Amino acid sequence: MSATQVPGPGANVSVRRKQLGLSQVALARRAGVSVSLLSKIEVGDRALTQGVGAALAHAMKITLDELLGSAPEQNLRDLDWAIRRFNIPGEPPVHPELLQQEVDELNQLRWNTELSKIILRLPSLLNRVTSHAHLTGEPKAWTLVADVYGVVYWLAARHRWMHLAELATTKQRLAAERADPVAAMVAARDEAGTFLNSGDFAGGLTIIDRSIVQAESTLAGRDRAYALGILHLRGLTLAGRLKDRQLTNRHINAAQQAAEEFPEDIAEHGLHFGPENTATHVIATASDMDEHRRALNTADDLISGGMTLPATRVGPLYMNVARSHLALGDQDGTLECLEKAWDVAPEMAAVHPTSLELTRVLVSKHKRSNNRLTRLARRAGLAI
Repeated sequence: MSATQVPGPGANVSVRRKQLGLSQVALARRAGVSVSLLSKIEVGDRALTQGVGAALAHAMKITLDELLGSAPEQNLRDLDWAIRRFNIPGEPPVHPELLQQEVDELNQLRWNTELSKIILRLPSLLNRVTSHAHLTGEPKAWTLVADVYGVVYWLAARHRWMHLAELATTKQRLAAERADPVAAMVAARDEAGTFLNSGDFAGGLTIIDRSIVQAESTLAGRDRAYALGILHLRGLTLAGRLKDRQLTNRHINAAQQAAEEFPEDIAEHGLHFGPENTATHVIATASDMDEHRRALNTADDLISGGMTLPATRVGPLYMNVARSHLALGDQDGTLECLEKAWDVAPEMAAVHPTSLELTRVLVSKHKRSNNRLTRLARRAGLAI
């Protein structure tokens, strides 16, 4: 799974196209995009979105993560070992009563986007919660296993280690079958995420639709609202990438309705849901669908109201606001939002394709010396 990071995913389009011996005209025709757009993406005048990226990847018969470029992998040997031994329990943990606290601490690192600390803690904790679940067989213990695999998926998705992400969601689903009912909905949401990150948006929607039916028929009360909420958030993202306006609005309305059950955002199973996180998803999807004024207006309302969300949500929020600023020709606004994303979530910004791509385009467009942009480009690993 080893790969080399490509700062600014759009820079990789030209490399891949030329490796396949395709002209811009031929690739544009295959992908269903204009030659002008493809040319601008390659030279850095336009940012590569994941929707267009998925079309280009499909046309070149490669995966979306291959096109975007993966972050370099750290030493994953210990984590691979722990995942492989899912069905082979080890020694019982010395202090099983502390496992929930450790999982909570792991999720706090996730919300703070401290990726390097997470990868150090995951192998040991994953091994111990799995052994404990085999020993007790209790749904509560298997819920911890499913929750830790949710963190494995999140880490892998951030680095675009897609084979690891898919393996993690497989194990997460198996653990969720023995856990509390909401854990199964979280696992389905993450499984749909592997389709999202691979560019198979329609496939991800199939997973979401099936899970929504299950949640509606099996859950009640607060659990039902939470499960439906996180599923509809994933659904609106997938529908937005397909630019299906009607389906997107259906998921938005359903997510907002579920969020009415929560006056403030809550965190369960490592995921936040409520009015604020729903708004961040609406902003991202508005950007995906080129509704940039809507994205900026929604962001203004959210930010001015005072956010309580953690860095794992605020960092991507500023990246998506930056996307809309750039699409509207506001390079200063783009730079300011990217700086905020780096300030809030530096480890995430260092590997996130949106921050890398937007920085690449800013560098390409900016013709005058700019110390702030120079610092940002250096942090992103771009020559300027």
